[in-house]
Amino acid sequence: MSALAPPNPKTPIDYPDSDGLPMSDNTVQFTWIAILMWSAEAYFRNRPDVFVAGDHLIYPVEGQPDIRQAPDVYVAFGRPKGDRGSYKVWEEGGLFPQVVFEVWSPNNRYTQMQKKFEFYERYGVEEYYIVYPEFPAHAEGWQREGGKLVSVPEMNGFTSPRLGFRFVLGGGQLAVFGPDGRQLRSPSEIAAERDAAERTLAAEREQVAKLLARIRELGGDPNGV
Repeated sequence: MSALAPPNPKTPIDYPDSDGLPMSDNTVQFTWIAILMWSAEAYFRNRPDVFVAGDHLIYPVEGQPDIRQAPDVYVAFGRPKGDRGSYKVWEEGGLFPQVVFEVWSPNNRYTQMQKKFEFYERYGVEEYYIVYPEFPAHAEGWQREGGKLVSVPEMNGFTSPRLGFRFVLGGGQLAVFGPDGRQLRSPSEIAAERDAAERTLAAEREQVAKLLARIRELGGDPNGV
């Protein structure tokens, strides 16, 4: 009687952390990707159950690594913060990210964007937005209704139900405002605003110091001012 052959070990499936494609095609596209991602991270920084990522692969089906997309930005509610090589839906409580942004570049093609749309619609995104940063800048949006993504009829003034981001379009320009009413800005713009506020505060302190010094010169009591 021949000995039984040992079972063949199951070959592990590789889910690459990179699709080999560039994150962006130009600086305008990258700036918008960065602003959307950093702003989402900032607004939800105190929510441990909100995960934000950019240019990060999503694998919706276990055992099928060829089914994947890397959105420019996505937000997953109900998932903990923390580093991940990729977002595997079956390891994330079965939750597909609820909000996805794609930022249009001149190298995008209709067929490519259509495939992305079909992917997000099939696997469960709730809100899908395409931002067109080049003049005339604008945006398109879709919301899930009855298992389908339905176009938002008017994006000017529309507010994302999940994020609270409000889109404002006009004069060939696009602006996005956060839940607090502030316009989403780049880190350099935020730093410039902070520096201006610090200069103003320093100037006010200097004026107060001069006033108190003058009062002392005149023999007054600065604490009684």
